[in-house]
Amino acid sequence: MAEQKKTNEALNMEEALTQSEDFLIKNKKAIIGAVVAIIVIVAGIVMYKNLYVEPREEKAQAALFKGEEYLTTDAYEQALNGDSIGYAGFLKVADEFSGTDAANLANAYAGICYAHLGKYEEAIKAFERFDGDDQMVSPAMKGAMGNCYASLGQLDKAADMLLKAAKEADNNTLSPIYLQQAGEILVKQGKYDQAIEAYTTIKDKYFRSYQAMQIDKFIEEAKLMKK
Repeated sequence: MAEQKKTNEALNMEEALTQSEDFLIKNKKAIIGAVVAIIVIVAGIVMYKNLYVEPREEKAQAALFKGEEYLTTDAYEQALNGDSIGYAGFLKVADEFSGTDAANLANAYAGICYAHLGKYEEAIKAFERFDGDDQMVSPAMKGAMGNCYASLGQLDKAADMLLKAAKEADNNTLSPIYLQQAGEILVKQGKYDQAIEAYTTIKDKYFRSYQAMQIDKFIEEAKLMKK
């Protein structure tokens, strides 16, 4: 993490936007890479469960397959909007097969593509269309939304969404990531008490996580900046 600036003044919007963009770049793998992995795993489970269900669901699952290949090879434009050789794209799958599990996943995939393409407002809308209560996927969507808000300079929404994602996940895999990200944003805003609270939650509740190994440093930095 870059060295914190020694200032207690509130950030103006231009500074917030610049810093939040830096934050997104630095944390890109944790932000979206984990989401892709989680959703692809869940997608595999969903496809397995639906091998013997109605033909429309099977057709929708088949329509997703090529898009998932594009997604895992970072071909986000093709994954989102389709190609010239028969694949329709996540947006069309979500629209044509509305109401199916595959269409729901297509919305999540579309959000990931938009985020990678730098279209953060569209990404947020796509993530909001995803409907799920899985303990990993649902908070991962919220976490991705939080980081999209950060890249738009909407830091209050970003921190709030990341804290919600951490609370909903409540596990050593996702929660510490989102708590640390929220803490960094809160520090940038000069909200040191809230940042310390987020960091301390990692220390006390998710002490077995990777993030907990270095969280004391973040806590002390926030305390020093508060003075």
